[in-house]
Amino acid sequence: MPVLYARVPEDRLGVLIGPGGRTKRDLAIRTGTDIEIDTNDGEVRLSGPDSDPMGVLKARDIVLAIGRGFSPERAFRLLKENTFLGILDVKFTTGHREKAALRRIRARAIGTHGQARSRIEELSGCSMSVYGSTVALIGEEEQLERATHAVELLLKGSEHSTVFHYLARARREAALEDATRGSAAPDFEA
Repeated sequence: MPVLYARVPEDRLGVLIGPGGRTKRDLAIRTGTDIEIDTNDGEVRLSGPDSDPMGVLKARDIVLAIGRGFSPERAFRLLKENTFLGILDVKFTTGHREKAALRRIRARAIGTHGQARSRIEELSGCSMSVYGSTVALIGEEEQLERATHAVELLLKGSEHSTVFHYLARARREAALEDATRGSAAPDFEA
């Protein structure tokens, strides 16, 4: 039986458990796992049958996503095929560790009234959460790559407009590539 552990910040435990335990129950049912939460230290133990180790991995990623500030509804996006969680440590990415610098850098990622975060989500296709000293992203592999690069640029001081232009260009190129790939597919309806 595969067993994985995750740690959730104290202020996010209530979100993970949900009203009357609903979120925890829903997560267990949808992933086929058993979930035990130690509310004293925030440790979450996830286990599941040997026949479905992916359920335990998905459940752990959802727990981590909720712990990084995502709502359960957004975290459950990880149940989709080829959807992944990426977490960037602002301290590691920028080298800044003092509180004032972290606050300023987090503010750049969020933007005025959340506009930068919303624009990154819109242009990349990823969901984004800024929590503590981390920026978490949920999306498909290509979306995640584009959003991660964009957030890294932003955290390192690039102008917002430069980052948004990069994302818009990357999205156009991906759409063109998908269209080209689709038209190059053989036609079997002769």
